[in-house]
Amino acid sequence: MAERNGDTCMMESVFIFSKELLSYRFGEQHPFDQKRLLLTKTLLEEVGALTNEEILPPRRATEAEIALIHDPQYIQAVQHASSGLLGDPEPYGLGTEDTPVFPNMHEASSWVVGGAITGMEAILSGQTKRALHLGGGLHHGFRGKASGFCVYNDTAVAIELAKRQGYRVLYVDTDAHHGDGVQWAFYDDPAVCTLSIHETGRYLFPGTGSLQERGHGNGYGFSFNIPLDAFTEDESWLHAYEEAFREVAHYFQPDIIVTQNGADAHFLDPLTHLCSTMKIYQRIPLLAKEIADMYCDGRWLAVGGGGYDHWRVVPRAWSYIWLAMKERDSPTDEIPKSWREMWQKEAPVTLPNNWDDGVHAYEPIPRKAEIDEKNEQTVKKALYICRSTSPFKKSQESSS
Repeated sequence: MAERNGDTCMMESVFIFSKELLSYRFGEQHPFDQKRLLLTKTLLEEVGALTNEEILPPRRATEAEIALIHDPQYIQAVQHASSGLLGDPEPYGLGTEDTPVFPNMHEASSWVVGGAITGMEAILSGQTKRALHLGGGLHHGFRGKASGFCVYNDTAVAIELAKRQGYRVLYVDTDAHHGDGVQWAFYDDPAVCTLSIHETGRYLFPGTGSLQERGHGNGYGFSFNIPLDAFTEDESWLHAYEEAFREVAHYFQPDIIVTQNGADAHFLDPLTHLCSTMKIYQRIPLLAKEIADMYCDGRWLAVGGGGYDHWRVVPRAWSYIWLAMKERDSPTDEIPKSWREMWQKEAPVTLPNNWDDGVHAYEPIPRKAEIDEKNEQTVKKALYICRSTSPFKKSQESSS
């Protein structure tokens, strides 16, 4: 829905997309594949949920904007590597199995950062309340090093922009992998609160995200991690998400919500060990919108992230974000036949017929009760500081 205010027309929600975002690509055999964007975009179009008027093309980020988070020497290294002129890329996290060098890598990565900036600027300027940038969410990027498929950390750059305009930002990461790059970028910053709900690092990259990572200096008490046990299922996952998001939002009182929406906690994902279904992906954006409306006058930037079953899982999961932004009911009928016919010849697997996964989608988990109990204790420990400390009182004490 669009609202007209004077001579300007505000869209309630915008969908960030252009073909340039598809150029962020490590190769045919690499698990990170931006084709997920096209699969999601066309699915939304086939259900009549996305129009051309709602699509906002990104601009390419400048070097100065990227340098809000990344070291200029690292940016130069990425530029040289993109042209084959960097002798040894590995000290910068490039040229590895996870993050190999590809031609025009700097340019492609700049478009991803530009997408997050475009979405954030649209929100901060009042052009929209909500923006969806599925091409972003590269949460493992560090100040001077690439990591885990991530060259530049688009989300951290967007958060930094909002922070510099005086906004308190709550970042919520539901990727199965810990949102380490964003956490460390703001680890000592009380204006940014990070909440990451992920599979425990005992079994999964990057190995961080423990309960003890709570922030540093003035930022202590503004970093929250919920490391869930392997093979966690829907009920336990959603309990952790609902309780943590609500309590942290009440504790922090944000001005804007930024969510990273990796779709790799699904039981079909080939890189992780969690056992969620489409039920969590229906709920994740609905609560994000509720919290944004409650605390932030609706201001919400959502980005993509992981998700490596990009044919069967990611398009459905990511579609739910846009449907929540548009306040449309989650579909319960079949996936449009037109969409399946559009992509089935190219897909190496049978595309899903339905939006949900159905009952008995996977074998029963033997340790369910033990896993659920362990996760419950983890949530209690993680949220202890919310229940014992007021951040505003702490800020007043530190300034007096």
